[in-house]
This record gives sequence, structure tokens and C-alpha cells, in this order.
Amino acid sequence: MPLRSENIEKMPREELNKLQSKRLVEQVKRCYERVECFRNRMDEKGLKPQDIKGIEDLHKLPFSYKKDLRDYYPYGLFAEPMENIVRLHASSGTTGKRIVVGYTENDLEMWAECFARMFTSVGVTKNDIVQISFGYGLFTGGFGAHAGAQRMGATVVPMSSGNTALQIQTLIDFGVTVLCCTPSYAMYLAEEIERMGVKDKLKLRIGIFGAEPWSENMRSEIESKLSIKAYDIYGLSEVLGPGVACECEYQSGMHIWEDHFLVEIINPDTGEVLPEGETGELVFTSLTKEAFPVIRYRTRDICSLITEPCICGRTHIKMRKPSGRSDDMLIIRGVNVFPSQIEEVLLNVSGNHITPNYQIIVDRVNNNDTFDVNVEMSESFFTDDIKSIERLERAITEQLRSSLGIGAKVHLVNPKSIIRSEGKATRVIDNRKGKI
Repeated sequence: MPLRSENIEKMPREELNKLQSKRLVEQVKRCYERVECFRNRMDEKGLKPQDIKGIEDLHKLPFSYKKDLRDYYPYGLFAEPMENIVRLHASSGTTGKRIVVGYTENDLEMWAECFARMFTSVGVTKNDIVQISFGYGLFTGGFGAHAGAQRMGATVVPMSSGNTALQIQTLIDFGVTVLCCTPSYAMYLAEEIERMGVKDKLKLRIGIFGAEPWSENMRSEIESKLSIKAYDIYGLSEVLGPGVACECEYQSGMHIWEDHFLVEIINPDTGEVLPEGETGELVFTSLTKEAFPVIRYRTRDICSLITEPCICGRTHIKMRKPSGRSDDMLIIRGVNVFPSQIEEVLLNVSGNHITPNYQIIVDRVNNNDTFDVNVEMSESFFTDDIKSIERLERAITEQLRSSLGIGAKVHLVNPKSIIRSEGKATRVIDNRKGKI
């Protein structure tokens, strides 16, 4: 399938919709002929490929789910024979069968193209040195960023994750100007850089962070500590990997590359497509993916879309930062709680008394939910003054209650006592499974 033309990022909406319709019709026909699961669901709805004339018919098509990847493990959802599959990626499988996704040569080219667009949109040039500290391996991680930076002619430093001391030494010695990693790891690097007193040796100017939720306040913290501009990216393995959407220099939402992906917002309970601007569950359809295309894939991410033109001139629709995932949402004493809400409160606490490192622990005792939040004190505030600690715990407790509508027990813990992650941070421990 063809990649972009030179001006596709600023293609007029009418032309872009025509291209999407053409590719959707082709993809639906292809999936019907080659993917048993999709064909069966079309048949159940009494649909044939010829019933889909364009994007106006997208809502007629059946949804697909993460469960499908496990039910058809490992290759049952592939639309290409294995002789055309040049790479496989997979999840860890810690909660069941692994999620396996495949790529053809064209898929990898498209992935690199999406990331190259992303780098360009935030001001990366071929003169930059890009350190990629996303993981390399079975996870999709750093591969898309690596190929995208290389495609646009930038110098790639394929660090992968881990070995923080070496990461920092490389940032300094190699004169790295662009850092790619998870936002929580960026915060950890910033802490260590500050502790080592080497911030003035850095040449960093841009950070590209994703793979986990992070708040605007956390963005501000990272930008301040590393003296960079921090940009958000979005992606998931089932659709492509990191690079499905990204911010431009104006940081006003993430552009979705609509020549490759159709996007909808639906009511997560009813599946109904929601009106423009409303918040709901993000749904993707891949228009050009060959090996593992998805039709109306339910991401479980909760967000809204921005249809107003962007100052940068790109016509592709933007998505707001997801507020959380419907399957990550905690229901505590009947109240819906997203970890990102708690992070927002913590980063708004006045003074430099706490760090952005926290952990939520939920349990069930005597048929009642318990809700504890461990928050790390900063080294500058660390004290034996129990009254000072209790005052701050009460203040945070009240702010959480006001924001969430539910009480939590806040515990200030010693600096560096919450385990740091070199990948995605573990923010939630829910011990209620199996308890009545």
C-alpha cells in the first residue's frame, strides 16, 4: 500500500476523507476475505463488503477487542501468510495469553514514516542526536522511534531501557539533543541528573514521551527539571505501536495520522458513536496495515477529539491526552477513580514537599474498600517532625477528597522509597481480586 505524498499532512479535509473512504473499502474487503473472525462478525450482522461504500458506513461494522487477540492466538487475526510477515511483537502475557502482532515490510515502512512525521512536527531535524530509551525487544517499544529518526536522517542512539547511570553518561558524552522514553523514566532521569549536579552538561532540547498516562503538571515538572520542551505521543501495539498520534510544536493535542487510521469516540457502555467533541472511548480502524489490520478496535482509552484547525496547518484531527483507560479505572466505594486524577492533585501541592512518585493501594477489608495513597517526600522536606508530616498528609487528603469525591488515607513515605521504573511505572496495586 502507498505511503504519504509530500503534502498529505496538510491535505484538505474533503480530499483526506475521499482517501480514507477508498482505503476503508479496500481494507474491509481484504479483511472479510482473509480474517475468519472479522468475516463471521460481518455475517452475523448481515453485512457484505459491498455494503461499505465509504467512511460514512464505518458505524455499521462490528467492533474488535483485545480479547480477540487471545482467542485467535497467535496468528489467527493475520491478513497475510507467514511468508510475508517480517517481524513479530508481543506482550509479556502476565495476565493470560500474549498479544501477538505482525508486520510486513510495508507495515514497517509505514511505521517509520509515521514516526518521521512525528519527529518533524516537534522540530527534530537531521542534525539532532536522538537517544531512544524505550525498551527494545518483544514489546513494540523503541523500534518505531528508531526507524523514524533514522528515516529522517537524525543520528540514533539505541540505548533501550535500564542502566540509568550509563543513560545519563551517554546523554552527556554523546551530546544528545532529543530523548525518547516513558514520562516516569524521564522524571527519574531528571532526579538523578539533579542529584549528580550535571544538568549544565546536557545539550537536551526536546523530550518525546509516551507509553503511559501523564498529566500536564508532570509535563511542566519534566520541562523545568531538564530544560526541554516535552511532547506527548500515543500508540498501541494492536494498532501499530507508538507513533499513531503525536503533538506538534504547539502542544495542543495529538495529531492522528488519518491517512493510515480512522478514529471514533464511542459511549463505552452502549457502543454508540458520540457527537463531535464529547468524551468517550477511543476506537481505531487501520486503513493501510497489511499483516494485522484492525477494524473498529476498542482501545479502552478515554478521551475526546479536537476537530478545529491547528495553528501548525496540519489538517489531521487531534486527540486530547487520555484521562485514563476504562479498564484501568478503579471503582472504589462506587466512585470512578483514574490514577491520572490523583497525579494531578499531587503535582498541584504547593511547595517542594513531595515528589511526583506515588503508589495507590486498594484492598477490601470486612466487605469495605480501603484506599491508601503512598506519596514520597522530597529530600528538602524530609523531616522527623511528625506534626509537619501529619499536617501535609491532612492537606493532601482534603485535596484528594475535593477532587475525587472520596476519602483516601495519605501516607508520606521516605525519599527514594518507592521503587523507580525504567519503563512504565507501577502506580496501582489492587488487592481486592477474589475478596468479597
